[in-house]
Amino acid sequence: MKRRASGLGNIYKPRHRTVSGELRESTTWWCRYTLLNGRRITVNTRTAVKKDAETFLRGRVAARDAGAPAGPDPKALTFEALVAMIRADYKANARRSLPRLNRPLVHLSRFFDGSAQAITNDRITAYVAQRRDVAKPATVNYELAALRRMLRLALWSEKLARMPHVKALSVQNARKGFFEEAQLEAVLAKLPDYLRPLVEVYFITGWRKGELLSRERRHLDLKAGWLRLEPGETKNDRGRMFPLTPRLRAILEAQEAATIEMERLLGQRIVPLFHRAGRPIKDFRGAWVEARLAAGIPGRLIHDFRRTAVRNLIRAGVAQRTAMELVGLETDSMFRRYSIVDETMLREAADKLARLQG
Repeated sequence: MKRRASGLGNIYKPRHRTVSGELRESTTWWCRYTLLNGRRITVNTRTAVKKDAETFLRGRVAARDAGAPAGPDPKALTFEALVAMIRADYKANARRSLPRLNRPLVHLSRFFDGSAQAITNDRITAYVAQRRDVAKPATVNYELAALRRMLRLALWSEKLARMPHVKALSVQNARKGFFEEAQLEAVLAKLPDYLRPLVEVYFITGWRKGELLSRERRHLDLKAGWLRLEPGETKNDRGRMFPLTPRLRAILEAQEAATIEMERLLGQRIVPLFHRAGRPIKDFRGAWVEARLAAGIPGRLIHDFRRTAVRNLIRAGVAQRTAMELVGLETDSMFRRYSIVDETMLREAADKLARLQG
């Protein structure tokens, strides 16, 4: 795009890359212009119409040339105001991660308490250096993401002239570990009876722990042959269904029969699909740790079931995109991060090559 003369400023649409590597352009026009004191102002015009954005910029430049105060005063913006803005933003957008927001805000508030003017590139670097000594890179990145969101909200509301650069740390978080059938059987033998169906369904579907713990009996359709996640219940808010394979059907039919018998004994309706004597299962970390230690696989995590499920689907000849959809992996980069290829698959590939070469 051809820019205007620096004295008049320019309008543009910023671009950014998504986690999948796709280059996306902003839907609204932004403008840049310079104040008489040399300070650069960047503002979202909040319009997708180019002519309206140009009119907005001309108005800002005219106000500047007339000597009117232009641009926000960074000294007037406090960190407490930034905190209030991000809390309001989370509530307005009904973000389920609102309860988790408190933890990063506590650490950020301790370091950046006072004026937002103190949030400079140097101070952000110092914050990262301090936090890396006591927190994992992924935790620091979550805090930086909250800080970045706060600053963007202030920028969009024109309470901040420009925002400093908030760069995320590089995180090596490729998942490790698979569950083989023998390992699954070993850990199932050490688990309480009420947890065994749940863990077996984890192994087959690879769904997230919260997704399965929140399933109710109404989400199981034995007649049509599906286990469902409704829109709004998943991480990306899209619904998802997993077909009842013979093994999965047998597990869930037995679970439903046991639940009906439990209802008869208790004399009350049981809603959760997986439960402990009719009560919802909130967490089972203690039982899981004891079972995996007793089974001789102390390093295995519940999250390893996700990788295992995708690997098993790929082994069965299911296309990558279909496997990702069934398990709930959003992007190709997530699939690559899970490092699905394992030793057995590599050996199978070598055997195929050997047969081809004679």
